[in-house]
Amino acid sequence: MSSSVLYDAPGPRARLRNRLYSGVGSLAAIGLVVFAVLRLKSKGQLEPEVWNIFNNAGVRTSIRDGVLTTLKVFAVAGALSLVVGLILAVARLSEHKPVRWFATGFIELFRAVPLLITIYALWVLFLSYKNDLGVIGANTGFWGLVIGLTVYNGSVQAEVFRAGINAVPRGQVEAAYALGLRKYQVMTTLLLPQAVRSMLPTMISQLVVTLKDTSLGYIILYPELLYAARTMAGNIIVNGDNPFTAVTIVVGAIYIAMCLALSSLATWIERRGRRTRTGVAVAAAAEPAEQPGVLDVTGGSLGPVDGDAERTVK
Repeated sequence: MSSSVLYDAPGPRARLRNRLYSGVGSLAAIGLVVFAVLRLKSKGQLEPEVWNIFNNAGVRTSIRDGVLTTLKVFAVAGALSLVVGLILAVARLSEHKPVRWFATGFIELFRAVPLLITIYALWVLFLSYKNDLGVIGANTGFWGLVIGLTVYNGSVQAEVFRAGINAVPRGQVEAAYALGLRKYQVMTTLLLPQAVRSMLPTMISQLVVTLKDTSLGYIILYPELLYAARTMAGNIIVNGDNPFTAVTIVVGAIYIAMCLALSSLATWIERRGRRTRTGVAVAAAAEPAEQPGVLDVTGGSLGPVDGDAERTVK
């Protein structure tokens, strides 16, 4: 019987105790679900009229527009956060002190400030100077949300990039310098490819956080999915009440589906990265080569072996 080096194998009493705890926990979870369903039913939230609102074309259009707006913000903010994170990571690893200090201060500042405050401050700033900002001023809500998400998630992505770069063995860097490569060549051809490959699942996981943080756009009245859901639920009355619970459940399921899709992408990329790629096919075994005259039989004797030595076949 083999035992783990991390923990002792549970004995009979421990296995019985674990089963007991699992059963109690499962019963508690089922009880909470039943309690929630009964409460919703007693409040009239499970009536067919409440859920029939999603058959309305206007409701489906509002949800669709909210999803598309959320994905648009996520696409722009996610791409910009990766670019900003890469630049900040390289700057923080720079040998020039002013560059390194600026990058460090920027990262620590925007990681410490709550994202909601950053988004709201940028929105107020863009509203105050929208006549001087041109394109940004015409879309203050969009750019306030995008830039807020970019600076925060870019700071986090910078630390992810930096961790991946520092994880590359130092011997490879020294060998690259010994071959005569310059600093930017070492960074672009050696460090960054390995860092991105090793940290790609973590980067995508942070993109999942970026997707969820798009819901903070409701505070600046930007019509993303959460704001659209709140507005829609506030304008609809069913059985004398607003269907906030039904709308929240549906919108929450949509967020979960989008986040699970990104998480599945991260898992797929991680598994694909672990595959062995040899790229070299194994050659088929060939017949052994014969030395001339070794296997020749002449006059009942073998050919010469080891120079002048001969073996006679009787």
